[in-house]
Amino acid sequence: MGISKLYWTSLGKRWQGGLILFGCSILESVPAFLSGRLVALSVDRGFAAGAPMTGVWWLLVFAGVAVAGALGSRLVWRQLGTVIEPIRDALVTAVVSGVLRNGATSRNAPDASGVARITQHVEVIRDATAGLLVQARGMLVTTVAALAGLFTVAGGLAWLVAIPVLSSLVLFACLLPALASRQRAVAVADERTAEVAGGVLVGMRDVVACGAERTAGMAVFDVIDDQARAAVRMAKATAMRTLVIAIGGFCPLVLVLVYAPGMVAAGELTAGAALGSLVYLATTMQPALQGLASTASTVVLRLLVALRRLSDVATEPPSSGGEEEPASPVVSVRGLTFGWGEHAEPVVRGLELDLSPGDHLAVVGPSGIGKSTLAGLLTGQLEPQDGLVRLGGVPVRSARPGSVHRMVALIPQEAYVFAGTVRENLALLTPDATDEHLHEAARAVGAGELIDRLGGLDGELGHAAEGLSAGQAQLLGLARVYASQAEVIILDEATSHLDPAAEAHAERAFAARGGVLVVIAHRLSSALRAGRLLVMDGDHTLLGTHEGLLAESARYAEMMRAWTGTPVRVRAS
Repeated sequence: MGISKLYWTSLGKRWQGGLILFGCSILESVPAFLSGRLVALSVDRGFAAGAPMTGVWWLLVFAGVAVAGALGSRLVWRQLGTVIEPIRDALVTAVVSGVLRNGATSRNAPDASGVARITQHVEVIRDATAGLLVQARGMLVTTVAALAGLFTVAGGLAWLVAIPVLSSLVLFACLLPALASRQRAVAVADERTAEVAGGVLVGMRDVVACGAERTAGMAVFDVIDDQARAAVRMAKATAMRTLVIAIGGFCPLVLVLVYAPGMVAAGELTAGAALGSLVYLATTMQPALQGLASTASTVVLRLLVALRRLSDVATEPPSSGGEEEPASPVVSVRGLTFGWGEHAEPVVRGLELDLSPGDHLAVVGPSGIGKSTLAGLLTGQLEPQDGLVRLGGVPVRSARPGSVHRMVALIPQEAYVFAGTVRENLALLTPDATDEHLHEAARAVGAGELIDRLGGLDGELGHAAEGLSAGQAQLLGLARVYASQAEVIILDEATSHLDPAAEAHAERAFAARGGVLVVIAHRLSSALRAGRLLVMDGDHTLLGTHEGLLAESARYAEMMRAWTGTPVRVRAS
């Protein structure tokens, strides 16, 4: 569903709140309709007729009507949240889903442009919708009510002021395309500034290391200059809009001041009607016209531009999954090559690998060499430049997503723990799991005592693992996956916050569980427990056993020597 359709659908679902707002609008418009009439009555039947108390009485009625209108405005504000907030929630959900499904977004870096869309454009839509429901609605109702009241008090003057009002509205309509174009340019410039500045700040360490501070600074200055020029062009268009609106706002007032005295002298208009006409124009219609035009040229334009910009990321791209069903949890890798960018040096090059149930593979190598990237490739989260990863004979990115989610589980370094009970957290991947099954899974990975300390399965967990250490959160994440049906388990430094004994216990539990186990090693002790090792050193990868790689790989032997402190002899090639 597109953003515009989602917006109007969400708004349409709040029709009951809309009916309440309409009813409040009628009450709110009563002062605008009666203001000039009541002033005319107070003059013609009161003060001008020598009955000041009667005049005061009509003014008191005017005051009472104003209080009723204020009550209508208050009711409008009370109902506003019930209409606006659900729309905002739906838009934020759509934007976040779009960003997460966007294949062009790096999984290891923040998306500053996406953040700008959420924090800026969604709030623009929220505020613009609120403005339309409160300001534009109220101004439109007030304008119509004031015009109707003016015709009842002084029809001749009402026709006289219609010409400049209509002229200003026509000119304003001609300005709208330019205003929309410049408003969109401002939005695009804001996003570009956030994207470039965010990229520079995230990569500041690399910028400094390469001595590229001046180049990075100039890139930020350039987008800021573009943003400033767009804002200036928008300001000029806004100034022209103000001039056009002044024609419709002030010319009618001047015409009434010029023609009303002659009409009163000729007996065509009473003094009270003339004063009432000025009340309609000066205190009601003129401010309402200015406010309505301002709202239409800013709020409406910003709303339309923001909806269009959000559609760029919030509309879900075609799914990368297919309908093929993997036959087994066998992983086959052929010629796998991947690099972060078209001209970047590949972090995985020509990898050949086969994994069957019962295999226990440890992936080792220096930090930043591409081990986590390999995990993303094996699970289908990343698309390789060359080669293929098959799951059960089916390309993993062509397999049915539900089957991949059921068969493959990737446990990252930072465990996901949400506010709720321990049971809800452990059963996230297996909703129908029994309490006994969840307890067995927790005990298997060494989380049994932790569950007891938390108050059992009914214990409450805070938001973002509040009150838990990083290691305790990892134990809960391990227990959750152990309890699932996944047959291919990838531990991406998922035990990094555990002590060596707890790490060994958890890895042995997953190895004994069956299926395929891939451990992105945090400590080289994981390599000693694995049946096979994959050594990544940047130039190529080596696959073998611990003993074989000690003899054949200088990089692996060096890593083990640094880990154990024991000299290791490498066999000459």
